[in-house]
Amino acid sequence: MKKVVVTDYQFDDLDIEAGVLKEQGCELVARVQSNEAELIALVSDADAVISQYAPLTPTVIAAMKRVKAIVRYGIGVDNVNLPAAREHGIPVCNIPDYCIDEVADHTLALLLAVTRGIVPNANIIRDGKWGMPVPITSMFALSQLTVGIVGLGRIGRTVAHRLKAFNCKLSAFDPQLDASDIRGLGCHPSTLDEVLEKSDVVTLHIPSTDATRKIINAARLAKFKKGAILINVSRGDLVDTDALVEALKSGKLIGAGLDVSAPEPIPDGHPLRSMPNVVFTSHIASASMPAMMRLRTGVATIAALGANGKPVYNIVNGVPASK
Repeated sequence: MKKVVVTDYQFDDLDIEAGVLKEQGCELVARVQSNEAELIALVSDADAVISQYAPLTPTVIAAMKRVKAIVRYGIGVDNVNLPAAREHGIPVCNIPDYCIDEVADHTLALLLAVTRGIVPNANIIRDGKWGMPVPITSMFALSQLTVGIVGLGRIGRTVAHRLKAFNCKLSAFDPQLDASDIRGLGCHPSTLDEVLEKSDVVTLHIPSTDATRKIINAARLAKFKKGAILINVSRGDLVDTDALVEALKSGKLIGAGLDVSAPEPIPDGHPLRSMPNVVFTSHIASASMPAMMRLRTGVATIAALGANGKPVYNIVNGVPASK
């Protein structure tokens, strides 16, 4: 049988993946590794690799002598060294559409929670109090706001579609799209600086890459409108965490809605955990039972194709579908 290795996972078991793989003549192997040497030993004789967060470095990838596909649990592939995989002719695949609605919904949930003071209000009621939990100057209707969307991929454009119903103004930055395409999605085409300078809310929907890590840093936070709100459901390292804390403390930002952080999880005692103007969730934007099933069956299906030498799909590193 072909061997498919799972480097790491957060599920209770791997029965779903094992069932899909068994039907395709593949054996699933998963072991906890504590260091790179153990990870290398695990993948060295694999025919395909499934990974969630384990760092697949150039050294680890060089040890994959038989691997015909690397498949990531999720949309982002920032834990995989894509150039190294490309150099070794290994296609890297993701599951780009398993949680689009969930993440778009979560974006709106965070945005509404921040603009309507939902969490502070729930907290004072739980404490036996009653009344307005935040200044009325911190309460908004979305129809009064301009929302800037950074990234109009599958999730960004789904967020834009949902926001249209709230009658807010939409601007967007996406260097991969023409201005006419952005207008077709109901957004005003803008540069990144224009989005930051003119938006009441900025929401991030871009991958973590060398070009985008800490794209929201101290210099860019200084460009935000005073009293703006930041929403991040993408990757924590898009934002300089220390700079974000300072912007929230100073009032440059009036609030933030975060599902991700850098580092993750955010340490106990970190200011972001206790700031009243931050709504924080623990990287759960993609969560739902249907999404989980799509994710797990999707990675197993692609891994089985690769292990059996068949063309794979959802390739993100430019390697042809079969070696």
